[in-house]
Amino acid sequence: MLRPSLFLGALRVPRRPTTTLPSKYALSFHFSTTCNGLQNPFISLNSHRTQTSVLSIIPGSHRALSLGSIFTRSRPTQSPSPLVVAHITRLEAEANIHPHDIVKQLALFQALEDTKLKSSYELIITRWERMCEFDKTSPLIHSATAFRIYLNCLVSTGQKASINSAVRRRDSIIAAHPGIQAAPPVPPHNVSEGPALTGETPPPLLTSSQEVAQAVLSGQMEPFTTPGTSATDLSKLGAALEASGSNNPIQVSIIERKGAWVPRIIRFVALVLVSSFFFLVILSVFFENTGFMKAGPRQSQFEPAEGKAVKFTDVHGVDEAKDELQDVVAFLKDPSAFASLGGKLPKGVLLTGSPGTGKTLLARAVAGEAGVPFFFASGSDFEEMFVGVGAKRVRELFAAARKKEPAIIFIDELDAVGGKRSSRDQQYMKQTLNQLLVEMDGFQQTEGVIVIAATNFPESLDQALVRPGRFDRIIAVPLPDIRGRVQILQHHMRGVTTSKDVDPKVIARGTPGFSGADLQNMVNQAAIQASKERAVEVSLKHFEWAKDRILMGAERKSHYIDQKAKLATAYHEGGHALVALYTDGAMPLHKVTCVPRGHALGYTSLLPENDRTSVSLKEYLAGIDVSMGGRVAEELIYGPQNVTSGASSDIRSATRTAQAMVKHWGFSKLGPIFYDDRDETLSPRRKEEIEEEVTNIVRGGEARATALLTKKLEELHRLAHALVEHETLDSDEVKKVIRGEPIRNITEVLEEEISNLETKTESGV
Repeated sequence: MLRPSLFLGALRVPRRPTTTLPSKYALSFHFSTTCNGLQNPFISLNSHRTQTSVLSIIPGSHRALSLGSIFTRSRPTQSPSPLVVAHITRLEAEANIHPHDIVKQLALFQALEDTKLKSSYELIITRWERMCEFDKTSPLIHSATAFRIYLNCLVSTGQKASINSAVRRRDSIIAAHPGIQAAPPVPPHNVSEGPALTGETPPPLLTSSQEVAQAVLSGQMEPFTTPGTSATDLSKLGAALEASGSNNPIQVSIIERKGAWVPRIIRFVALVLVSSFFFLVILSVFFENTGFMKAGPRQSQFEPAEGKAVKFTDVHGVDEAKDELQDVVAFLKDPSAFASLGGKLPKGVLLTGSPGTGKTLLARAVAGEAGVPFFFASGSDFEEMFVGVGAKRVRELFAAARKKEPAIIFIDELDAVGGKRSSRDQQYMKQTLNQLLVEMDGFQQTEGVIVIAATNFPESLDQALVRPGRFDRIIAVPLPDIRGRVQILQHHMRGVTTSKDVDPKVIARGTPGFSGADLQNMVNQAAIQASKERAVEVSLKHFEWAKDRILMGAERKSHYIDQKAKLATAYHEGGHALVALYTDGAMPLHKVTCVPRGHALGYTSLLPENDRTSVSLKEYLAGIDVSMGGRVAEELIYGPQNVTSGASSDIRSATRTAQAMVKHWGFSKLGPIFYDDRDETLSPRRKEEIEEEVTNIVRGGEARATALLTKKLEELHRLAHALVEHETLDSDEVKKVIRGEPIRNITEVLEEEISNLETKTESGV
């Protein structure tokens, strides 16, 4: 048997012994063909220089799982080999070109039948029935072999009931066209062709169609050889395979169905997106639970804070708070001393006060005095995007503190986690606070763990958190008074070389309202400024510069302002200064300047003589008058149409003061009634009354400032021109100017500065 027939036999009967291709062949076929309804997409054959059997090239007989199979559409379990597909495609093209050539038509029918696929059977049925419908003169209708193949396909597709109608139809067509003779087909092996081919006289009662039908129904059919054309083609292909080598490969054209890559790309992208989503979720949960690459505090970070020990001697200006915390230090040093008489020490201490007053420093001083571990955490450290993480970190913090007891837990910015709860909040938003409440209430009296917390907004804390049993003691840490400011300045000046004329008491009197952090910053900036000027020591002038820098902002000397705008700024600031000088209850004038500082074109500084513990109605009204003085001065000088927007911050300050007077302090005709800004139950009528009172208060301040400056208009002119010339004037110089007394002109100031610079240059500083 020739090699091509062996190939065909292997495809037709898989149980027969297989024939292997030589290992030197490296073939790769990728077809996408359509045989008039028979589709075999993406049929692949690969031989990688190894012994490959003929069965292995039949898709479905042996299929290995590969990554490409995941992204390609499902393939049929059995399909013809690429050689058979190519052969059938060629036969179909020849049959379509020569529709009345019986040899070519029979070759196509036989090749389709040999595939033993349902789609091939259906294609044969379709071609036969179309021929009987539209081409009744075709010689193929007279071929018993073609009719037998057609009936065999009907039986294979489960249409045995249609055989009788097919027989009658063929007999009627042959009777209608008796003169057409079919060409003799190639007979099958060991099977009689029937009367139509052999020329024998059929039985008088049976037609040729009926005999073929009986043979098909009785199972008297065997496979027969394909026409000589197919054998010749396969012989040529076998010879080509034997003659080809590594240096002479067979060239195969790859034809892919148009647009076949689109669904594969869509499936690939969808699979990658879904897989990436689940992978990232699993990865984030893994990082959160293991603490690997976590931005927040890990388990290992809940360790006692290391650093220089802070003592009570390092804390100044808060003597009352230090006295109250002495009990906590004594308890941590000897817990049994309090329990002997039945006393119970507070479990928690809450420090409240303005920013920079030293709340964190006090907590460190308690730990330093008692010599116990100090655990630090911020309120924002407990919050995370994952539900339950905050409660978990609270448990970890308290568990770490219990292992090191006696110890101190300090929670800064407690309002970030301990805010008031509401019934409208989701349950997961309350878990961190609930866990903190449980941990603090679960302490035993013998446990030596103290919780110290700090907040700037004690009114925003949940009531369950500040009740007795949790934060029993609330200690206010106020801004330092003049004595405290002196102590703080002396403490921070220890490492600074200051001149003999620097008196901390003088600086403290000029810095009311400064916190400990502000004073430390002022000392540091004064030292830096002295170093920039190459001074040998920090003088009072440097401290004054640092104070103005904090109060008014940095001077913008490079900012160019024309004389007209500079004069308008001088009138504005002069209005503030005059109202402050002549209004009873206003804070004393400290300094006024028309030099741009920070975001302002000018600045008027007012400083109280002493610490202000409470403010009267007269003082609040005087403050509103001073705020409106700048806008009134512009209106008096330039007219209502030329008032600038430079008074925006003054109007905002006056309005806020008026709103607080009406809503919080009872300084209005509405009486001493408190109106919460967040209260939504206020009636529209009450809101209108509040707005009307605020407007009346601000308008009243404007009227009073107008009346005062109208009387002092000449003094306003003198003060404005002096500001344009000197740019900055203190309170004594302002008083001299409005009285008409001479002050140093700008020439004298420049000469003094030049002489000081020459002196430093000669001395080599």
